[in-house]
Amino acid sequence: MVQASFDDIDRAILRELQADGRATNLELSRRVGLSPAATHARVRAIERRGAIRGYTAIVDREALGFDLLCLISISMQVHRHESVDMVRDVIRAMPEVLECHHLTGEYDYLLKVALRNRRELERFVVERLTPLPGVARIHTSLVLSEVKSTTALPLD
Repeated sequence: MVQASFDDIDRAILRELQADGRATNLELSRRVGLSPAATHARVRAIERRGAIRGYTAIVDREALGFDLLCLISISMQVHRHESVDMVRDVIRAMPEVLECHHLTGEYDYLLKVALRNRRELERFVVERLTPLPGVARIHTSLVLSEVKSTTALPLD
């Protein structure tokens, strides 16, 4: 993706939408100092340029009983294209996995996983991750507390 340039108004719109994705077009236009029609056109243009991937509600995992947040590092034995692609496809399909990052360094992947309890963690690691072909090591860290968790980019 080619990085598009955004002017101050585009960045203001993006800041406002990151803070409140449910803001109406009228509220958004007031906040950024444009007419509703101009604001709507700007938002659509920003969407077409790919800077907004979608709109969603951020759900509190603990309120829904997902008390265990884990960071799981995976190291692969072999880095053949077929096995890497297969592992990625399997991980993408796992609903417990909130994020998966391909890394440099000691581990190949870092997963952010939400689970209800330690029994779910055991099943996830033993039954879902360990059998994946090519997995050499799995290292699990339990999150004690989230010091910062945001989806907002620093647009200033």
